[in-house]
Amino acid sequence: MVLQVLRSPHVKCLHSSWRACITRKYFVTTTYKQGEQITVEGREYQTDHMTNVTPHLLSLVGRSLHMQKYHPLNHISQRIVHYMYQRYVSSRGNPLFSVHNNIHPVVTTHQNFDSLLIPKNHVSRQKSDNYYINEGHLLRAHTSAHQIFGNDENMDSLQLFEMGERTKEKQGFHHTQVLHLLEADLKCCLLGLATTLFGQDVEWRWVDAYFPFTHPSWELEVKLNNDWVELLGCGIIEQEILFNTGAEDKIGWAFGLGLERWAMKLYGIPDIRLFWSTDSGFLSQFHFDDPTTNVKYKTVSKFMQCSNDISFWLPVDGHYHSSDFFDLVRAVGGDIVEQVHLIDAFTHPKKRLTSHCYRIVYRHMEKVLTQEEVNVLHKRIEKEATVNLNVTIR
Repeated sequence: MVLQVLRSPHVKCLHSSWRACITRKYFVTTTYKQGEQITVEGREYQTDHMTNVTPHLLSLVGRSLHMQKYHPLNHISQRIVHYMYQRYVSSRGNPLFSVHNNIHPVVTTHQNFDSLLIPKNHVSRQKSDNYYINEGHLLRAHTSAHQIFGNDENMDSLQLFEMGERTKEKQGFHHTQVLHLLEADLKCCLLGLATTLFGQDVEWRWVDAYFPFTHPSWELEVKLNNDWVELLGCGIIEQEILFNTGAEDKIGWAFGLGLERWAMKLYGIPDIRLFWSTDSGFLSQFHFDDPTTNVKYKTVSKFMQCSNDISFWLPVDGHYHSSDFFDLVRAVGGDIVEQVHLIDAFTHPKKRLTSHCYRIVYRHMEKVLTQEEVNVLHKRIEKEATVNLNVTIR
């Protein structure tokens, strides 16, 4: 949870009834036995009758895709943080908020429920709605579970900006169990943030909503491809929550958004499962340093990749550019060539010759390529490079 805490002696107490905001999950029987020790991100826990996390789910937790360089979620998070840094600075030029993007994913039931005013008998606490480590601990269902953390640090007049994984059971084969949630404050900046990413001409609207710990509450929707899409929810934090954290003389704002949803809309990624892919055909499309680079996802073949390396000495006359080799490879290989990367370069101290080594990744869109087929094509590339670029194959 992220708070913008402003000094105000005239805070009106805000109350509202509660409804569940934690996404319902389908129950998955765990393979862990009661009394077994399990480790989550370096911390040990003992299982009991409430344990329903699975080894597969725990294998996903902690991968922190939003922190992986060149990952689309990392690009999105960088753009959002950069926007906030530019828009909200102190008189000394320092950011008015701190970023926390590596907080431990296990929280207590008090953090996940009690601190957010969720009644003891509320449906959102049920085992079928959460992933429990044991009776007292669970994988956070939202980063709002960390709001007490911010206040305990005495961050007066400071905004907390949190990014991290939250668990959500898949609601079908094309859904994922772990999502990346970004929560922050400053409702007034949300529209500017959305238009920064999706363009100043994007259509938008505010929709009245209801969230567990904010009142009043709203959702921001934008019109993309003629469909209204909800991008985030926000609201004013319930005064009782601030009172419980010792911030009774403050007003707090909060909003939360799913990085996956923003990335899917921005880059045209059709399947949420792709974010967890280690396929270089997917990841290589986002291999750029400037997070504001506008790219559209290109469909990756479902068939296996084949890769061959090619090494050669560059011509002594110095008339060589890597871009010429890339063009040659694509001219010879066509759509069968998926990627070309320079993986090594060195100059021989005695021969005074420079060597380049490239990795060429082949993949057909309609069938599985055999290594024999790839080798034939690879030999053609070697021959053409020798003739047209005046290189010497090593």
